[in-house]
Amino acid sequence: MSTRKVIITIAPTGGFATKAHTPYVPTQPEEIAEDVRRCVEAGASVAALHARRPDDEATCDGAIYRRINELVRARCDVIINNSTGGGVNGDMVSGSDRITDVIWSERLKGLDGGADMCTMDAMTFIATAPDGREVVMKTPSSRATALAELMRQKGIKPEWEAFSPTHILQDAARLIAAGYDSAPYFFNLVFGLDTAFQGALPYTPKLLQMMIELLPAGALFNVSTIGPDQLHAMAHALILGGHLRVGIEDNPYLSPGVPGTNVQFVERAVRIVRELGLEPATTAEAREMLGLAPGRGGVHHAAAC
Repeated sequence: MSTRKVIITIAPTGGFATKAHTPYVPTQPEEIAEDVRRCVEAGASVAALHARRPDDEATCDGAIYRRINELVRARCDVIINNSTGGGVNGDMVSGSDRITDVIWSERLKGLDGGADMCTMDAMTFIATAPDGREVVMKTPSSRATALAELMRQKGIKPEWEAFSPTHILQDAARLIAAGYDSAPYFFNLVFGLDTAFQGALPYTPKLLQMMIELLPAGALFNVSTIGPDQLHAMAHALILGGHLRVGIEDNPYLSPGVPGTNVQFVERAVRIVRELGLEPATTAEAREMLGLAPGRGGVHHAAAC
């Protein structure tokens, strides 16, 4: 009986963490690429990448993404997933009032980095930024359709992000039914953002089970848990047949008050995977599992949508 393979995604940077939060967060292209290389050597097969400007604030600038992606691919073979959410400062937001908006046109630039995958946030949400601002990311159905269409045109496989049941059952279900993605669909189920994102869920075993039961047939699921419940959710996700995401974007602490490196988070995930009798997927195996064409670099969505 073959050993089940687990895709481990490393999310090294994100759109929130700064060097003031943890000295280990990589923010510039060279340091992101080096961090990803070490994480791939440790067992990661997908890199969920955010871009930062030279001043470390958030951006989805296609040129910066291309530079990051080129540097990563020069160092290792990994599936690259670029964010179309960006972050809550920098190029991504407009207005200086307490309530600010994420700029739609800036989000779309995240599709121009030549990634294998991009985040598909087919929802509207409000996030409370670290400085207390309320940041609104507006994705009405028309914008969700436009984002899906651009991904199809560029040959990018969506990573469907879901913070609540409606994010699975509404626009994600509609767009999949309309042919904007083909199985296997890859859903990232996000927990632990309930204190910062309106409408998000905490992690509990019942809530994770519920979200999995709502997924469409032919879906793979990845679990991202922000905060101290991450270890419990990781083990639970594996038991339920899922995949894992770790990294400073999700939780910068190895234990309470003890910051960790991205490599340490991957190494710990690998230990948990193997303790449960499973094995980390290689990048080639992950490509096959996700329906991506083999090879390194470029756009590789194998299945026609």
